[in-house]
Amino acid sequence: MSRRGDGTVLTNRKARHDYSILDVWECGIVLEGAEVKSLREHHANLQEAFARIDDGEVWLNGMHILPYAFSRGDIDPVRRRKLLLHAREIDEITRKTQEKGLTLIPLKVYFKDGRAKLELGLAKGKKNYDKRHALAERDAKRDVERALRGRGD
Repeated sequence: MSRRGDGTVLTNRKARHDYSILDVWECGIVLEGAEVKSLREHHANLQEAFARIDDGEVWLNGMHILPYAFSRGDIDPVRRRKLLLHAREIDEITRKTQEKGLTLIPLKVYFKDGRAKLELGLAKGKKNYDKRHALAERDAKRDVERALRGRGD
């Protein structure tokens, strides 16, 4: 992380394993003050999170942010959080999510110029054989790289 606090706070590593990511958007997150402090300390989880569109607004559900240790207020750690996008982006997302089998998955949370941002991906679920195929490809690529490195001595 850089001195200003910019950088990735959390990633949803399971998302790229379970889903094929078709498109990605950067959006802001509406947070309470204590939630920002918790995020900066990496006290959050994206594993069960997903996004939905309700009445022309995009909402993040299931993101767990632990309460900040020194805060006084009670904030629900798993509350719905509004995502900030341009109207044309929301229209595009709405059109694309109408297709069967597509969903909105948060990929990572990071700070950009001191503001919390979320990378939101349009995803299609992978079948088990797709997951196995991706793992086999990655293993084969790793073996080839190892063989090339060993040959270069």
